[in-house]
Formats: sequence, structure tokens, C-alpha cells
Amino acid sequence: MDEVTDRRPWALLVTRNFPPLLGGMEKLNEHVLAELAGEWRVALAGPAGCAAHAPGAEAIAETNLKPLPVFLLGTAWRALRSARRHRPRLVIAGSGLAAPMAWLAARASGAKFAVYLHGLDVIAPSIIYQHLWLPFIRAADLVLVNSGNTAGLAQGRGVRAERVRVLHPGTNLPDLDAGAGAVFRRKHDLGAAPVLLSVGRLTRRKGLAEFVARALPAIIAQRPDARLVVIGAEAGDALHGHGGGERERILAAARENGVEMSLVFLGSCDEATLSAAYQAARVHVFPVLDLPGDVEGFGMVALESAAHGLPTVAFAVGGVPDAVAPPTTGMLVASGDYDRFAAAVINELAADRDFGRTAACRAFAAGKAWPAFGARLRALARECTGD
Repeated sequence: MDEVTDRRPWALLVTRNFPPLLGGMEKLNEHVLAELAGEWRVALAGPAGCAAHAPGAEAIAETNLKPLPVFLLGTAWRALRSARRHRPRLVIAGSGLAAPMAWLAARASGAKFAVYLHGLDVIAPSIIYQHLWLPFIRAADLVLVNSGNTAGLAQGRGVRAERVRVLHPGTNLPDLDAGAGAVFRRKHDLGAAPVLLSVGRLTRRKGLAEFVARALPAIIAQRPDARLVVIGAEAGDALHGHGGGERERILAAARENGVEMSLVFLGSCDEATLSAAYQAARVHVFPVLDLPGDVEGFGMVALESAAHGLPTVAFAVGGVPDAVAPPTTGMLVASGDYDRFAAAVINELAADRDFGRTAACRAFAAGKAWPAFGARLRALARECTGD
């Protein structure tokens, strides 16, 4: 469409959390941009390399990620220039971290200002962040949150309830291929072993070391042939990755409890391999810790697991309950109850992964798939701007 005749309004997305960085927040912001594109003309101010992952954006400004102060200042300047040039109707901060930059761009262009909060960006244990960033979050015209738990956290920090809207992250609903799971098993020498699957960057909050020490021994006692397959790398690019070394903590816990031979680490995997792993597994384990100053905002991997027909056993912490629907898509266990967690996993291993259970998991995921996310996002954007 010709620049002069294209009357669609502009939206500007300002974020650090965007591919090529990996993670749930990055995937979500990628979909925010993609779902707005079409109804809106979208500009992006993000990290270096983001242009290769933003085909729907009509204007892109990149800033080097490190050091963080340089990224913040550089992105603020580039977002301001983009806002003055394109005069967006809506400026969205992809996380609380980007709120000041997005607020500045919105003020410069007379746009409405929205922010998407993920949980940790509300309660980050930094005096500087709490004093300097939260006022910008409170100033947003629209506060999108990934779960009911994050909504509560935001309101507890002074965000007005009438501005808060829950917008759950979505998922893809893949075509299933029974052969892919079999190929995955052969490639990784799993044979007929029942597979417990863990997916996600290796951080303390994910709770794998504690799970290996306090639940896995009981599971292996009942199912000696079981294997815990861990997909995910150290969180080197995360702002709250706690310095890495989580894989060694998990291995140390396994050695101390005699279950080292039951672990299989695969590191980062491509989407095809991850999909095959979901289809090869019998249960997805999500033993997230309830840590002060840290929070699991939603639990996107539990939803992705359901999309592949795989049930999840998880601790009911943070926003995880929004991503699991017991007993249809798995089981929620009280935080820290490792005995019950182990029993729930053993029950899942004993159950058949039949067509009915697979279909029920996928039906739940379909209700939260990315097209549903996009439809609600666009409706909320129109509501915010009055279009």
C-alpha cells in the first residue's frame, strides 16, 4: 500500500525482550508485533539483531544490548525519534524495564501509553528500579499483564485496577507426528524409558536442583528406567539469571542423591527437536520455586506442553495456575510439597497417554492459542486509543 494512502494508525513497540534473545518474554513480544501488524503499522525499537525477527515491522531501530545503561539510553533516543517521525497512536513497552522509554515516546507524539508486565518486572528487588521505574508503569493508560497473579502484584504496587487487563500469552497448536517422538527416543538412546521433560532456561527459580534432590529419587525408586530430559541452557542473557552455574547445581544434586544416570541434558534445541521431545515424553515437570523477589509470571512452557497433548505437574506458584487446568492438563501441587509432586509424576507415568487425554490438553491450549491472543490484544488496543 502506498505511504500516502495507507491510513492505518501506527503503533510503536519498545522492548529489550525480543529475538534474537531467547525466552518466553521474547517470544511473547515477537507475537505482540506480529498480531498488531496488519491492522496497525508497527515500528519497533529493540535489541541489536531484532530486525531479522520482525517481518511485520515497517520501521526498526536497533541498539546494542550491553552495557545495559547504553541500551536504555540508546533505545530511549531511537524510540523518541521514531515517535516523532511516525506519530503513533499507541506506544507499548514490552516489559516494565522499557516503561520509561515508551512513556517518553508516547509523550512526544501524543500517543496512548501501554505496558505489558510479566511479573518480575513489577517486584524486581532493586530500590532504584522501584523508585524510578514504577512511577512510569503507574502512568500507563493500559497495563497488560500475563496472569491474574501479575495483576495482583501490579495493583499491590499502586497500579490502578481499572487500567489492568489480563492478556495470557499464547501458544502454537502444532500438528502432531507420532514418528517424531520415536525418532527423538532413538537419537538420544532413550529406548522405551518413560521420559520426564523439563523445558526452559536454567535458572534458580525453575527449581530443578531441588526437584532432583527431593522428588526425583522417589520417582526413580518406583520407575528405575525413567529419565529426566532437560532442554534449556544457562540464562546468560537474562537480567536475572543469577550468574549461571545452575547446570552444575543440578548435577551436584543428582550425584548426591544417586540419580545422576537418570539425567539427560540437551541444552538449547530448535523448534522441531523441542516438539519431538514433547511428543516423546510422558509428563512435563515444572517445579518452580516460590522465591522472594523473583516470580514465575505465567508458565508458558506448561501451555506449550498442553498444545502437544502432554500433561504438566507443577507447583502452584506465581502465574503458573493460569497455564494449567487440573486435572485436564495435569496437576498443581502446593509449593514445596515434593512428596506429593513425586506421587503426581508417578501417577502420570502409570497412566496411558491416550487420544482422549491428548485431545483434552490440546483443546485447552487451543483456547489460548496465538490467534486468540492477537484478537484480544487488538481489541484492547482499540479500546485504549478509542479507535
